[in-house]
Amino acid sequence: MLQENQYSSKLLNNAVAEFSKLPGIGNKTALRLVLHLLKKPEEDVTLFGETIIELRKNIKKCKICKNVSDNEICEICADGSRDNKTVCLVENINDVIAIERTGQYRGLYHVLGGLISPMDGIGPDNLEIDSLIDRLKSSVTKELIFALNATPEGETTNFYTFKKVSGLGVKITTLAKGVSVGSELQYVDELTLGRSIIDRIQFFQ
Repeated sequence: MLQENQYSSKLLNNAVAEFSKLPGIGNKTALRLVLHLLKKPEEDVTLFGETIIELRKNIKKCKICKNVSDNEICEICADGSRDNKTVCLVENINDVIAIERTGQYRGLYHVLGGLISPMDGIGPDNLEIDSLIDRLKSSVTKELIFALNATPEGETTNFYTFKKVSGLGVKITTLAKGVSVGSELQYVDELTLGRSIIDRIQFFQ
């Protein structure tokens, strides 16, 4: 934590304190970023700030898949060329981006917004599981792909979700084991992740 008045300028101190709240940003990196902005033209910094404010104010959650979106329905769900009979279950937008980069998947997504983690106070009610169940009941979905991280939290969420949706007549598959246990999808190379999607296997209880 920054000490009060650590720098000669209170404005600088406040800016560094805010940047250091970002994940993976320590005090030194925060200071470097702030000093970089100070070197930029005022209009560039203004645009930077306005862009962040606009993002926070206007970003939406897709009514269908719960991904972040500029509109009520995201571009992926609105794309008529996608396979609307296949839904890929992911934790967050990072995983959507990672899978899209492989170019091997043309179905839709459902973003849970996290994983079940009792130690962190995150239970099923904190996730988009109920909306998934409602979606499967009211859609033409034939296959649900579990693409959650291969971690204890991911496996717990997989099994909980499986029990909730197994009676809905939807084929449930999971990524092939090219993705090693403990891996997070956003850090898996595109070739491995793409192959895991293509070679997905039936999910068993």
